[in-house]
Amino acid sequence: MHPTPEASWLQFNRRVLLQTERRDFPLLERMRFLAIWNRNLDEFFAARIAKPFLQGRGTPGHLDLLREAREQASLAHARYLALLQEAAPRLRVLGPGELDEEDWLYFRVYLGEVVAPKTDLIPWEAAADLSHGALYFASRGYLVRLPQDLPRLLPVPGREGAYVRLGALMRARSDLFLPQKEGLYEFRVLRLLESERARADWDELAQALEGRQEGLATLLVAEEGFPEASLALLRGALGLLPEEVFLLPPPLNLTLVERLVAEGPAEWRFPPLRPEKPRRFLKAPWEVLGKRDLLLYHPFQDYAAVERFAKEALRPEVEEVWATLYRIGEENPLAEALLEAAQAGKRVHVLLEGRARFDELLNLYWYLRFLRAGVEVLPLPERKVHAKALLLLTQEGGAVHLGTGNYNPQSGRLYTDFSLFTARPEVVREVRAFFLAMREERPPRLSLLQTGEAIRDLLVREILAEAHPKGRILLKCNHLTDPVILEALVQAAEAGGRVDLLVRSTLTRLHPAFRARSLVGRFLEHARVAAFRAGGAWRVYLTSADAMPRNFHNRFELLFPVLDKEARREVVRLLKRQMRDDRNAFLLTPEGERRLWGGRHDAQRP
Repeated sequence: MHPTPEASWLQFNRRVLLQTERRDFPLLERMRFLAIWNRNLDEFFAARIAKPFLQGRGTPGHLDLLREAREQASLAHARYLALLQEAAPRLRVLGPGELDEEDWLYFRVYLGEVVAPKTDLIPWEAAADLSHGALYFASRGYLVRLPQDLPRLLPVPGREGAYVRLGALMRARSDLFLPQKEGLYEFRVLRLLESERARADWDELAQALEGRQEGLATLLVAEEGFPEASLALLRGALGLLPEEVFLLPPPLNLTLVERLVAEGPAEWRFPPLRPEKPRRFLKAPWEVLGKRDLLLYHPFQDYAAVERFAKEALRPEVEEVWATLYRIGEENPLAEALLEAAQAGKRVHVLLEGRARFDELLNLYWYLRFLRAGVEVLPLPERKVHAKALLLLTQEGGAVHLGTGNYNPQSGRLYTDFSLFTARPEVVREVRAFFLAMREERPPRLSLLQTGEAIRDLLVREILAEAHPKGRILLKCNHLTDPVILEALVQAAEAGGRVDLLVRSTLTRLHPAFRARSLVGRFLEHARVAAFRAGGAWRVYLTSADAMPRNFHNRFELLFPVLDKEARREVVRLLKRQMRDDRNAFLLTPEGERRLWGGRHDAQRP
C-alpha cells in the first residue's frame, strides 16, 4: 500500500517537528522549527487536505490523516513546554497568576485602552462564519475574537526575558470584554482557502480573493476543558465531524514562539552564514558570461549575484528584459531593478504569477506597481507559470538566468537552490521563445529546454536509459508523486540500475531497491535536479518543477540542461555529498523511516 500525497506530506511535517529535538541546533533555532511546523499544519488544513476532505471525508484515509495530525499536535505541545523549560530563566512565558500588582498596573491599562476597543462581541448565531486561523474565545453568551493585529506574546515591563500571552490576559480580565466576568475558552477554526473559481486574469483574481475566506471548515482546535455543550454547538455550526475537533492545552497557535526567537539571546541562534561571493561576476557579469557559464548554489554562494544580474538591465546595450516572477515578497531588489529599467525606457515584460497560493494579494500589489511604471505585465495564461527565468536581450544576443528557486531575497538566502547564468545563444533563443509563447498564449515549442508534459517525457526516457546494472540515477526534488516517473524508477531499479532519491517532502512510492532520503535541516532543501550517468558522461538537468502530475499538466515549468562540464561535475558532487549526509537525513524505506543524525557528513555546511 503506497502512501497518499497527503499522508506523505504529514510525515514530512513530523520530520520538521522532530528538529525541535536536535541537540546540535541552538535552542532558538529549535523553537523556530516549532513555529514552522505550526504554519505547515495550518496550510495543510487550508489547502493540502482539500482532496481527501472533499472527496473522501470520513473515510479511513481521511481519519488516518486526522489521527496523525492530532498526534503531532500533542507532541508539539510537549516540545513547547520542554523548550521553555530549557530556556528558563533567561526566557519565560508567565501565566497571569505569576504577575504581581505592579505588572497589572500596566496590563490593565493595555487591555482596556489597546485591546478592548479592537474587540467585538460576536453572537453565537454567527459561529458558522468565523474566520480561518484567528484565535477566538467562547463564553456562555458570546464569542470574542482576539484582534489579529496585536502580538500574541507581550513583554513584561521591567522583567528581562519575561513574556505573557495576550490570550491568557484576556481570559483573566474577561470583564473588560463581556457584560460580566465569566469564563472564556480558547479555540481556532481552520478552513479551506483555495478558491474554486478559475481565474483568467487580474480583475477576476481580485474578485476571487474577496471571497476566499468562504471555504468550508476543516478543523476545530479547542482547549482542553472546553464546555461540552458549547463545543457541540460550535461543531454543529461549522458542520464538523467529531474527529475534526482537536482538544489541546493552550496556546493553540505555537507560532507565537517567533517572538522569542527574534528577541532571545543571539548566542542561541545559528551564527550568520557568510556566503562565498563570486567577485568577478559581481563586478562584471557580462564579461564573465562572455567566457563561460556560471553555476551558483545558494545560499552557500551569494544570492546577491542574481540581484546584481538584474541590475544589468540598465546597461546601455540592453534593449529588452523578460522575467517570470512567482513569490517575490514585500521588498525585492530584483523587482526594483526591473521597475528602474522600465522607467529608463527599456522594454520590460513580466510574467507575474498572480495565483501563487497565499501570495496573491502581494502579487496584486506588484502588478499595479509594474503597470504604472510602464512594464508590460503579460496576461495570466490558463496554466500557472512556475518557471524561473530572467532574460536580458541586446542587438547581439543576450544573457539569461535560470533557477530552481523563487526570485525572493529572503528565500534566496534560506533555501538551497541552483542558479545558472549563461550567454549561450541557443539557450537565449529558447528562453526568448518561451516568453513569446507566454505572451501570445500558445504552447511553447522548445527543444533544448522543456516545459509541461515534455519534462516528464524527457525524465522517463533518461530514467529508462539507466535501466541496466551500470545505470545510475540521481534525482532531487521536493515532491515525487507522479506515477509515470515512479514506475520508470521502479523499472530502472529492478533492472539493476542504482536509483538515488533526495525527496524533501512527499514521496508516494518506495521500492526496496531505492536509496531514498529526506534532508531537513537549517536550510530548506528546495533545488530540483535530475542527473543520469549515461555511460560515464553525466547528463544533468535543473528545473523549477517537482515531479507531480499537476506540474506537468497544469503549469508552465522549465527544465534546462547544464551544458558546462565543470558545472555538471559540481552538481553531481553536491548530490553525492547529500546522499552521504548523516546529520540532517531521514532514510526512507518501504518499512518506514529512520533518522540519520549525529554523524560526520553534514551537507548543509559550506
